[in-house]
Amino acid sequence: MAWALKLPLADEVIESGLVQDFDASLSGIGQELGAGAYSMSDVLALPIFKQEESSLPPDNENKILPFQYVLCAATSPAVKLHDETLTYLNQGQSYEIRMLDNRKLGELPEINGKLVKSIFRVVFHDRRLQYTEHQQLEGWRWNRPGDRILDIDIPMSVGIIDPRANPTQLNTVEFLWDPAKRTSVFIQVHCISTEFTMRKHGGEKGVPFRVQIDTFKENENGEYTEHLHSASCQIKVFKPKGADRKQKTDREKMEKRTPHEKEKYQPSYETTILTECSPWPEITYVNNSPSPGFNSSHSSFSLGEGMVRPRLTIYVCQESLQLREQQQQQQQQQQKHEDGDSNGTFFVYHAIYLEELTAVELTEKIAQLFSISPRQISQIYKQGPTGIHVLISDEMIQNFQEEACFILDTMKAETNDSYHIILK
Repeated sequence: MAWALKLPLADEVIESGLVQDFDASLSGIGQELGAGAYSMSDVLALPIFKQEESSLPPDNENKILPFQYVLCAATSPAVKLHDETLTYLNQGQSYEIRMLDNRKLGELPEINGKLVKSIFRVVFHDRRLQYTEHQQLEGWRWNRPGDRILDIDIPMSVGIIDPRANPTQLNTVEFLWDPAKRTSVFIQVHCISTEFTMRKHGGEKGVPFRVQIDTFKENENGEYTEHLHSASCQIKVFKPKGADRKQKTDREKMEKRTPHEKEKYQPSYETTILTECSPWPEITYVNNSPSPGFNSSHSSFSLGEGMVRPRLTIYVCQESLQLREQQQQQQQQQQKHEDGDSNGTFFVYHAIYLEELTAVELTEKIAQLFSISPRQISQIYKQGPTGIHVLISDEMIQNFQEEACFILDTMKAETNDSYHIILK
């Protein structure tokens, strides 16, 4: 078993780089998990496991990490040397993550004999999907009612205390553990990477996820809020046995490459070491006019200090025919009397924020507005010249004007419990 550990070491060790005989340099490292099985100070800081510099806390550059998390699943051999590792998992299969105490003697004495709390998350790797994570997860909830994205296999886990899974956070679990005792948690990921692709025609490349672990110690009030360490790794999740087939395919592709080409790729390791990262931020959602009965109508949110701005904003109104006629009468009156009153009737529009500019995204947002499942919307049309109905396409949405206003009309579809939506 080969272990590749990312640890900040002395400058002279790091500058020495990778030795030519890679296998010899790591022989004997990590063969077992017992105390003294390997010396952390002797392990090279391999550049293939370095994340973007901006993602690492600056004050952690020169210190040994207090904990280490090891996912017991092999890394892909089809990853270039200086890229982050990628690990394939099967949907619903239990995978062990070993929680290792990596502290030097005398380090963090305040947690000796005490418990720490770790929060596990499965999150999006792509920045584009991170911006719309809440909407993406709520869409998944609609399509998979009662299911969770992340679970702990409690019977197989060892050393975990008070495991919890918040029913409103499908992708998060947490538990307490004692760093002085053996701790292994078995996790199950129930979503697959292709569930979040834009189009589903078959053969799509699935989106990558991240498994992230944030560990905290108790504060003076007994709350686990003082951050100790965070680490994550990149994964893709396949339907059962799909990860094994993908791993085999990658291995066969690498075997066909020339020796010179193989030098550009990192070897496949039997386990995946989670690398240090910044703690997962607390997300504050902004929603000034929530839709009743639906929790996912949040249209924008702040991540850290920066506000994520949508690429397109449109306004829609769900008013009855009678009110629309009143609106037309008011407009006629205003044309005759520019300074005249509008008899007190006003119309409420809802803002829809679009990031992907696709018909699928618009369908999901309108479904949120009506508090229905996206499956209940059969088609979306835009009323064109002479009252014709033009089928909404991605290209049409991409040509919408910023802050365009539409009145939503509904028409019963041929199938039960589904509707056509018309933008007027």
